[in-house]
Amino acid sequence: MDNTDPYLRQRVLPGFGDAGQRALADARVAIVGVGGLGCPVALYLAAAGVGHLTLIDSDTVADSNLHRQILFSPSDVGRAKVDAAAARLGAMAPRVSVVAVQSRLTSENAGEALTGHDVIVDSTDTFASRLTVADAAAGLGIPVAWGAVQGWFGQVTVFDGAVGLRDIFPVEPPPDFGVCDAGGVLGTLCGQVGTAMATEAVKLITGIGVPLSGVLSVIDSREGRWRDLDVRRADGAEG
Repeated sequence: MDNTDPYLRQRVLPGFGDAGQRALADARVAIVGVGGLGCPVALYLAAAGVGHLTLIDSDTVADSNLHRQILFSPSDVGRAKVDAAAARLGAMAPRVSVVAVQSRLTSENAGEALTGHDVIVDSTDTFASRLTVADAAAGLGIPVAWGAVQGWFGQVTVFDGAVGLRDIFPVEPPPDFGVCDAGGVLGTLCGQVGTAMATEAVKLITGIGVPLSGVLSVIDSREGRWRDLDVRRADGAEG
């Protein structure tokens, strides 16, 4: 075996092989939000060999976020997150094409920004942003790997047409839901949830395994246990 192949240990996985690696290399993934969740997502998807990553975020790096936004260092404070992340990923995974988009998605620009991608990873932290991503993705027919964290708790699922964000949250949750800056959040929990989201993206790209469509996987990091909740269409229709 070629020990110079950075994806060797991935290729030899049963059922993965060259076909799985080619699928990753050919894939275009949009990561919306490069914060506590988007950082581990981007790291692992780049390391896995995803061919193209689009990073979308309008924010800058702040000191108070460094405990969980692991792509950044103190020297990045004040710099655009997408630029700092793209530089780090480029050094780590030079085979991967990374495009930095310093912008906030809106209902007016989301469709254009997300068109042409195979998978969207929603790492945003406000309900309004999540709705924007969900609506645009549904209109484009692009699957979404979705996650959220708050305090000690995290959630992961996949939206691929069977169920959507409004099926999980038919009523908008309190304003501070998932907004890390509104309260405390465990940095390592962001890593757990973010890497789980990256795994869902890999499964969606390669067609290997069973995505978490129709299942909300929830973790309480104080107990270290995940539990799965079935999600059904809010209108009662079959997914």
